[in-house]
Formats: sequence, structure tokens, C-alpha cells
Amino acid sequence: MIRDTTATFTSVLKTEDDLLELLEVRSDAFLVAQIEGTVAGFITWGPFRNGDGYIHTAEHSIITARSGQGIGKALMQDALAKAHAQGVHTLVACIGGENHAATAFHRRLGFAMAGQLPQVGRKLDRWHDLILMSRPTSSS
Repeated sequence: MIRDTTATFTSVLKTEDDLLELLEVRSDAFLVAQIEGTVAGFITWGPFRNGDGYIHTAEHSIITARSGQGIGKALMQDALAKAHAQGVHTLVACIGGENHAATAFHRRLGFAMAGQLPQVGRKLDRWHDLILMSRPTSSS
């Protein structure tokens, strides 16, 4: 999926060691969903941009093995609550312009369109847009 789609603009596969390092670095901002002992998805969040003016904003990444089972929704709801408790006010999603399923998923969970950056990603020998969506971590 990573090499052959535009779901992400990276083409370098993460090794198990890479994921373990990410888990160690972001242990307080990494949630994993399992079904019958098998990883079904994960969500992680971290700094959106450098600078103290952005410390209450985080960008997230969410990946699920299958759609339509509620795994992504459950992960996102848990991440929103945990990020809010950590002082994160807003979560940002950066989505490839062709990833309509991800845009619809985020919209269903209360994310609003924040912008579109034309032709900022390059993969599979062509340029791609980046969709920015955001939402507060608290509904109040």
C-alpha cells in the first residue's frame, strides 16, 4: 500500500524496528487496535509545526487494516479524548487529494476542511494535492 498508492506520499516502508522506535518516542500519543490478537489499526499524533504558538495543535496519522468495522472511529474517538487530556486543542489531518475515503471519514468525525495545497507532494511520477482538515479535540 505505501509504495503503490497515494494514500501517503512516502514510499519507504517502515520496518518493525521503525515502528517500535515510533512507539517508544510517542508512547503517550500512540494507540493500537487489536482484533483477536492481531493489529487492526493504529493512530498516532505529534507536533504540527515548530514554535511555541503551535504547542496545542497536533497532526495525526491513522491507519486501519480494513474499513467499515468501526476501528478507525474508535481509534479517533480515543485519540481525541487522550490528546485533549494532554492539552492538545486541535488535531490536524493532512490527506492526499486523491484519498476521498479518508476525507469522508474525517468529515463524518467532525473534521472541517481547512485548506488545499496544490501539487505539494510527488509520487508515482506525478504531482498531488494535500488536503488539510482540522477539528477541536473537545466538542464543547
